[in-house]
Amino acid sequence: MGKVYYVSKNVGLGVLMLGTLALAIIIALSIAYDKERAKNRSKPGDGVTDSTSMPILPTTPSAPKETWDHYRLPDSFIPISYAVTLWPRLVPNDDGMYIFTGHSTVVFRCVKETNLILIHSNKLNLTIFNEQLAKLSALGEHTAPAIAKSWLVSKTQYLVLQLRKSLTVGRSYILYTEFQGELADDLEGFYRSEYVEDGVKKIVATSQMQATFARKTFPCFDEPAMKAVFNVTIIHDRGTIALSNGKEMGTADSLIDGIAIRITTFEPTERMSTYLLAFIVCDFILKSQQENLKAIDDRQGEYALNVTGPILHFYEQYYNARYPLSKSDQIALPDFNAGAMENWGLVTYRETALLYDPSYPQQETKRELLLSSHMNLLTWYWFGNLVTLRWWNDLWLNEGFASYVEYLGADYAEPTWDMKDQIILYDVHKVFAVDALASSHPLSCLEDEVNTPAQISEMFNTISYSKGAAVLRMLSEFLSEPVFARGLSSYLNTFAFGNTVYTDLWDHLQQAVDNTPGLHIPHSVHDIMHRWTLQMGFPVVTINTQSGSITQKHFLLDPDSVVERPSQFNYTWFVPIKWLKTGVEQQQYWLLHKTDVNSQMTTSGSDWVLANTNVSGYFRVNYDLENWDRLLSLLNTNHKALSVINRAQIIDDAFNLARAKIINTTLALRTTKYLSNERDYIPWESALRNLNYYILMFDRTEVYGALQAYMKKQIQPLFEHFRSITSNWTKVPEGHTDQYNQINAIGVACSMDVEGCRELTKSWFRQWMQNPMHNPIHPNLKSTVYCNAIAFGGTEEWDFAWKMFKNATLASEASRLRGSLACTKTPWLLNRYPLNVVGMPLAWNFVRERWSTFLSMEGDHFSFSSLIKWNHEEISTEFELQEIQRRNQHVGFGSATMAMGTGYREDLRPILNGVTENKVQVLKWFTEEST
Repeated sequence: MGKVYYVSKNVGLGVLMLGTLALAIIIALSIAYDKERAKNRSKPGDGVTDSTSMPILPTTPSAPKETWDHYRLPDSFIPISYAVTLWPRLVPNDDGMYIFTGHSTVVFRCVKETNLILIHSNKLNLTIFNEQLAKLSALGEHTAPAIAKSWLVSKTQYLVLQLRKSLTVGRSYILYTEFQGELADDLEGFYRSEYVEDGVKKIVATSQMQATFARKTFPCFDEPAMKAVFNVTIIHDRGTIALSNGKEMGTADSLIDGIAIRITTFEPTERMSTYLLAFIVCDFILKSQQENLKAIDDRQGEYALNVTGPILHFYEQYYNARYPLSKSDQIALPDFNAGAMENWGLVTYRETALLYDPSYPQQETKRELLLSSHMNLLTWYWFGNLVTLRWWNDLWLNEGFASYVEYLGADYAEPTWDMKDQIILYDVHKVFAVDALASSHPLSCLEDEVNTPAQISEMFNTISYSKGAAVLRMLSEFLSEPVFARGLSSYLNTFAFGNTVYTDLWDHLQQAVDNTPGLHIPHSVHDIMHRWTLQMGFPVVTINTQSGSITQKHFLLDPDSVVERPSQFNYTWFVPIKWLKTGVEQQQYWLLHKTDVNSQMTTSGSDWVLANTNVSGYFRVNYDLENWDRLLSLLNTNHKALSVINRAQIIDDAFNLARAKIINTTLALRTTKYLSNERDYIPWESALRNLNYYILMFDRTEVYGALQAYMKKQIQPLFEHFRSITSNWTKVPEGHTDQYNQINAIGVACSMDVEGCRELTKSWFRQWMQNPMHNPIHPNLKSTVYCNAIAFGGTEEWDFAWKMFKNATLASEASRLRGSLACTKTPWLLNRYPLNVVGMPLAWNFVRERWSTFLSMEGDHFSFSSLIKWNHEEISTEFELQEIQRRNQHVGFGSATMAMGTGYREDLRPILNGVTENKVQVLKWFTEEST
């Protein structure tokens, strides 16, 4: 799945801000509570059969005793093909419900003798045939055993058929079901998406099957290894179009119960997993891909359309495997719980992740299309769809690989954007923060550790996506990209249309290594990579340039935390180290033990050592103090002697080493002194992320004034630089990353009160207020300008933004305005909208008063832990921590129980310690350096 942003429709309406302002969830929760109460009443489609159906078998929390008590399907059958017909109703019935009806046939082969058939079915009302919930027949001239009994098991989501005799091994059978389900707005399975166009509410029937929601649409063997061919037929209203994975084969108009309908049939799919199925009925316009109607008129789908072909071509060459389908549709949806989903032949996107308005050339939106929202979701077509994981415990291989290779595709599509460098910010540094906790987990786990739908859902996390990308990038680096690509090609062509485990990839990469003369690695691919996939965390490599000693140690942000997860490798890694000595690239060094000595890494005079060049390895680096001093001196005198990635790495490593008490805090702060001369985006972004930690910790103390003065001193030259190259803000910077850094320059300069900045943003916003039909603010700068104009404006600015938000027709514009409303510092406006640091106590009081209510609302897409984790970013006193923990005494924390345990305290404790232990020296340093 394209990088996951799980937000339910109800809760998602309140996600009003980015980054640390994720407190926006709170507003939506109060709305969601009322809606959730309404949903709790029994209704068709909730898994309870009607009065003529068989009762659901009760389940107990005891250990599984019967076959149907286990969450994994028995290995008695292999599905061959399905024929699925669905009819979604886009208008409510007499009870006010939207429903779909359908029937399906699955042909399967018996491979083990059994008199029991289990097939997934969840929240479907099944039609009864002769007192049974399905019909069974044999393929060919044989006779199938009669069904003795059938029932539903809600806990494990099965339809169970008890047969009078056993099935015959080797023979194929046909199972037929008819069903009705709710076309709900829960963003799961076959669901209802709504939007308003020209004041008219429109309904779209669409789907999201990953990971375990196909069973909500029709009875199926809903596991990734249960691949089959799907023959799909959609019945829909005339005037609408139907889409599915396969190419449309034909349409026919007909009448059913007096209703004029159209029947669309699709070509059979390739052999594929149930989670990749997609069905859509809508009135959108066809333009090779599918987009929103007004978006088509505004050419908002042009960018996605133009880059899809080149990216597909790139991946065909990279994988040395042709795209196997006859079409590749892209569709933007108003309601979607992920960034995008890689349904084979019909990729679905959140609206803001696909549509791009060419009349407002916002670079951030373009980057989102290429990366964060997965225009490069096409990479899953090979690595995930063509070759699929056997079970969800290996999810990281699909998601991590795609998260890495998407940067290669993006770089091919936009070669001037330096996209390959940005993996450091958006994946490597991101996952370092998670994987440095004692509560982290390995990439791979045993199959029997992932069973329930909830456990499967938990696998879609930062470790799977971003750490997977980071370690596979490291693997590609030490093998070399050509060898890596040859191994991938062999793997994909060997297992095409089948399933694998991650070690199959290691086998094929090892073959590529063995067939490459002159390439030597110290151990097999298996042995090297097992240490990166089967144990959590990563090492900090410490190099002493005086003695040449090199050591590795499991890096933990809280050095006092207890790691309860044992490691068969004793938290030792085989570490590939690329390094420079006084600017000269050296031969790659492998650190294979806890401690080693490399005399080549000793220095004298002004020589310096920099390890992990271009952050090619998944580890942090520490040095002796003398080498740190030489590196910082180099930054202050000639920072371009180091790559932008390594400048960002030095900053990020130093700040995190300081948080872990490995180096002094002032050493970390010294890495930012050269920033007054820095003009590149990646180092600045790294620095601002780390300095934001200090803002959060000290914004309510006397440190903040000195911190603000220091940051003002550092950001002002960057602000003036962009004033100059844009001819006093009348042009757009030419470079892609320069456009990102201009956003940083204006945003930080205004918040740090650089002269002229606030007046600039207010003047742009005021021009818009005077002529609402013409917005003079460049799209790149809208979020920053809106926020600052509202933060330093008053009621008039806030009311104008609210009005424009309500009238916004473009999803990205609505999102920007919604977030900017939270920037106000006016107290009574915060009571309307309590969503920033100033309003945090108001919002937190709102949560505390409704603690039990929010806890009861937990579902697949609202996690109480997200709310708790947001709040710890705003906690800076021991009292506030104890206040949260006190809540656990009575009603508990639901999904946040783990967060409130070791992981939460471990992540928060260094922050609290940092406030108390570093306050004096931090205040002294900022005061001295700001003068």
